[in-house]
Amino acid sequence: MDYQLIKNEKENRFEVHIEGLVAFADYKLNKDKIAFTHTEVPEELSGKGVGTFIAKGILDYAAEHNLKVKPYCPFIKSYIDRHPEYQENSIFHNKQE
Repeated sequence: MDYQLIKNEKENRFEVHIEGLVAFADYKLNKDKIAFTHTEVPEELSGKGVGTFIAKGILDYAAEHNLKVKPYCPFIKSYIDRHPEYQENSIFHNKQE
């Protein structure tokens, strides 16, 4: 499937709309840092790679915009744990302030 990641600034989240359902990752932006606080994928979309698509998309967005990542969401932190290419930009993984 071909998904599209949408930045919903009003709701402070990144979204993917599929089959009338919305999967999302909440964020808080503070200067040069972005905190990802919660990721949610409807059960009907489970196992379709939607969460992985969101994680990769938001981490790429952070890197492209020179934002350091605070992965408070366990799913996003776990994704970074498994993908070392994102660890340098993660404050939790790289122990930056």
